[in-house]
Amino acid sequence: MTSIEPILKYFPDITERQRGQFAALHDAYAEWNARINVISRKDIDELYVRHVLHSLAIAAVCRFDSGARILDVGCGGGFPSVPLAIMFPEAQIVAADSIGKKITVVKGVCEAAGIGNIDARNVRVEQIGQRFDYVVTRAVAQTAQLVTWVWDKIERGRCGTLANGMLCLKGGDLRQELAATRMAWHEYPIAGIFDEPFFETKKVVYAER
Repeated sequence: MTSIEPILKYFPDITERQRGQFAALHDAYAEWNARINVISRKDIDELYVRHVLHSLAIAAVCRFDSGARILDVGCGGGFPSVPLAIMFPEAQIVAADSIGKKITVVKGVCEAAGIGNIDARNVRVEQIGQRFDYVVTRAVAQTAQLVTWVWDKIERGRCGTLANGMLCLKGGDLRQELAATRMAWHEYPIAGIFDEPFFETKKVVYAER
């Protein structure tokens, strides 16, 4: 589906500017993907469900306050950071990836869609010295590895509807993976938020700092 209908289905109150920005993503990603393949070619036509709406599952679980500082670890082509930046224009997002061509795509898409609140960095996350309110990720690494990379970069507090912490997009049976972190995680099945079949086994998992 190449229209933003899946977004409007669940987020009908977005502004005209946000509608325009979401609408701009399809052509921007199609153009950049033709140069630098960051999304499987069959997924471009499913961009709004499989990538944009999937990213926005985090927004359905936690609404970020104005000024919230968010780090997207291993952002790839900009998911979940690009959709979250559109949804929360007053948040400040750092999108980090160690692969330079992926950051090139993020910067190009942000320019095309008029997104000004993402700082896209070609850097390993361990090298980032600043602190954040939330860390977000999508299927980057095992959760225990993510915790070692970023947990000490999260400040305690509450800059959204959930206390500061980590929000990860994951799939399948996560019991062993999450248990390995020796931390308390809350699982939000995305199938309970969005009714598209794509989300049947997918989850947002959250841990409070």
